[in-house]
Amino acid sequence: MGSFSVRNFGCRANQAESFAWAEAFRDRGLRLEEDGGRSDVVVVNSCTLTGRADRDVKKYIRSVHRGNPRTRIVVTGCYAERAPAEIADLPGVVSVLPQSAKPALADIVAGLDVRRVADSPAAPTEADHLRARAYLKIQDGCDNRCAFCVIPGVRGRSRSVAPEDVAASVRDLAGRGFREIVLAGIHLSSYGEDLEPRSSLRSLLAELGPAAGAARLRLSSLDPRKADAGLLAHPARDARICPHFHLSLQHASGRVLRAMGRPVDEGVYEALLDELARVVPEAALGADLLVGFPGETEADFEELRGFLDRSPLTYAHVFPYSPRPGTPAAGMPQLPAAVVTERARALRRAASLKDLRFRQRFLGRELEAVVIGRSERGAEVLTNNAIPVHVAECAAPRREQVRVAIRRVLPGRTEGEIVA
Repeated sequence: MGSFSVRNFGCRANQAESFAWAEAFRDRGLRLEEDGGRSDVVVVNSCTLTGRADRDVKKYIRSVHRGNPRTRIVVTGCYAERAPAEIADLPGVVSVLPQSAKPALADIVAGLDVRRVADSPAAPTEADHLRARAYLKIQDGCDNRCAFCVIPGVRGRSRSVAPEDVAASVRDLAGRGFREIVLAGIHLSSYGEDLEPRSSLRSLLAELGPAAGAARLRLSSLDPRKADAGLLAHPARDARICPHFHLSLQHASGRVLRAMGRPVDEGVYEALLDELARVVPEAALGADLLVGFPGETEADFEELRGFLDRSPLTYAHVFPYSPRPGTPAAGMPQLPAAVVTERARALRRAASLKDLRFRQRFLGRELEAVVIGRSERGAEVLTNNAIPVHVAECAAPRREQVRVAIRRVLPGRTEGEIVA
């Protein structure tokens, strides 16, 4: 029996696609191998959101080929769509597939006549039989045209999965024992706007409760320009939806947001976050923040840093701006790389402190969680409010729901004990 590995880069939508492929490959008799260097076929679901994402994809492909030159590498995703010739020139790559080929990817890989070529067979891992969380893509594409973003050009217009099909998939995943299902999309907040009759993420979530059964639902990134109080009223109060909200804020300076093509009235972001913190005080509140956009002044950056410091955000993903080919921002005067790097470093320090303070709030508390990983050194569980916790002993298998007591909080690490 041949083996496969799926390496995902980038967003939750990519993770959802990779999750579905892994299921389809196993249905076709292939065995999941977590180590790409020991696999017969490696499928790379690429990202091209930043220059670093491009570099990470190329570095991984070269590493796999160097470790096992006979491994066949199939690449798809946003980078493969944007620059297929660059990918095709990399060592070990046997196929570069556009986004349009993703629905047929499992059949394409199965047609490669996969045979065992790794030097020595690996023992089956727990991942052969069990995935910790389910990822379900319910929306793809984006109709926005932010000045810095290349994704609409490689993903296309917004497209939503019909509500009844989403409900059927959620019901199937819950019935198979998944206790957490992540709902993913490129622009999740636009869900349903393209459907006939028109729907919305708010109405979808209201309908998914019965389908989810014992499983909890977790939302991927939301656009704050659409994530108003009306949209968030239901998930913020529904115990079946994880108290974890990640917003694509990008910046806090009104001047920079207008230059980005994301104009927002002053005070909207702060009001939204304050309301979320009031309604769900124990929720993880995260944000994407883009630093060093062309024309960003020191005053703009200090406005962003001040916003982060005083906001109820509990963590942030900080991205240093890098020009993407074909985007309006790529033709603007760029800031010196050293300035961008230093600003990103400063903002990450501030975000790390927010994360530490958030986790410290739960020291000595018990939280609901799901087991997401196991090793000889213990297990990793993820709380409903998105805190990864290391536990030394855990009898529960991967994907099982547990109750964990937070015993120790360190910078970058939380330790606990399973109590139920």
